[in-house]
Amino acid sequence: MATNKTKPPDPPKGLQASGRALWRAVLRDYELDEHETVILREACRTADLCDTLQAQIDQDGIMGETSQGPRVNPCAAEIRQQRVTFARLLTALRIPQGEADGRAQVRGTVRGVYGITGVA
Repeated sequence: MATNKTKPPDPPKGLQASGRALWRAVLRDYELDEHETVILREACRTADLCDTLQAQIDQDGIMGETSQGPRVNPCAAEIRQQRVTFARLLTALRIPQGEADGRAQVRGTVRGVYGITGVA
């Protein structure tokens, strides 16, 4: 990832407001490799999905009545999962987060799937 010195590409078709804003904010400052662009595109889509799920929760409420009684809105669990995904995608981009107390922040690697250990 390098500092962007050229006009950034237009956002992919189908992105909503949050996705387009994230796309522009990242590519305004950074020039991404192809694999990083794929990660950014998925992060933008995930941001839009979080907005859609939040709007549904805002409309329906966190709890809903079912034939078995009150239940948590299924969108609540899904938005939690999408927010985790969003955070992991942004971490995978390794975009610098600025400086704290004059020192650049050190970022670890993204946590991935754990391999099976102890197999002979």
